[in-house]
Amino acid sequence: MSNQRQQKPTLTGQRFKTRKRDEKERFDPTQFQESIIQGLNQTGTDLEAVAKFLDASGAKLDYRRYAETLFDILVAGGMLAPGGTLSDEVTCTEFCLFKAQEDMETMQAYAQVFNKLIRRYKYLEKGFEEEIKKLLLFLKGFTESERNKLAMLTGILLANGNLSASILSSLFNENLVKEGVSACFAVKLFKSWLSEKDISSVAASLRKVGMDNRLMELFPANKRSCEHFSKYFTDAGLKELSDFARNQQSIGARKELQKELQEQISRGDPLKDVSLLHCLSEKPRPPVLV
Repeated sequence: MSNQRQQKPTLTGQRFKTRKRDEKERFDPTQFQESIIQGLNQTGTDLEAVAKFLDASGAKLDYRRYAETLFDILVAGGMLAPGGTLSDEVTCTEFCLFKAQEDMETMQAYAQVFNKLIRRYKYLEKGFEEEIKKLLLFLKGFTESERNKLAMLTGILLANGNLSASILSSLFNENLVKEGVSACFAVKLFKSWLSEKDISSVAASLRKVGMDNRLMELFPANKRSCEHFSKYFTDAGLKELSDFARNQQSIGARKELQKELQEQISRGDPLKDVSLLHCLSEKPRPPVLV
């Protein structure tokens, strides 16, 4: 008697019935957008009602999957196409950041909407930072007023700790820098940030993500000097930021000088002309000869 089990015959092309919950749900941001816009149109300009609507909708709608669509709507009124233009597939809402009044009080109220939403649904935190980075890259596609509102909101959110200063990396985009959009946006952003926190707090946030030594990159290479930075931001009413940047340059110069001196000493070379000494103060010093 054979020990081998006899295989049961199978039908060619046999299909297994999958349970509905195992089937992959189709990605449909359009339907999600319609639901959010309908709710926003009903709540109108009452931002307390907006916050409550968003809080309740998170239990019914898939915020995790459609985070980008959600934030596009809250900021611009609808889904954004590459470049920052609104998609015309679905009717947009008038009740969004870009349609709001351009003043600090209104922007602070909108910041509270985002703050409550992200505090309620912590998993949106990363997606929100990615959204802001994307919006900063789209700045050229927005009007001056829209850019101002976004800058003011971003500054408030940075001050409240709702965003990491790492989002500023998007402002170093070559096209934005070349056309002066980055520096202009940064003025509004830092004014908003410094209206909420002092320069020590701002500096600490910048240092935490290594942005404290990169502020010069807001300008094209031919204008990337301490003098130009200082004049630009001082004239804009941000002398505190100018002084901070100058101090950072001085610290950087000292570190560079120390490194050069240590290398000369380790090689046993006599100390020669050290040109970096002029960076240690605003007035150039004569070279040191040994």
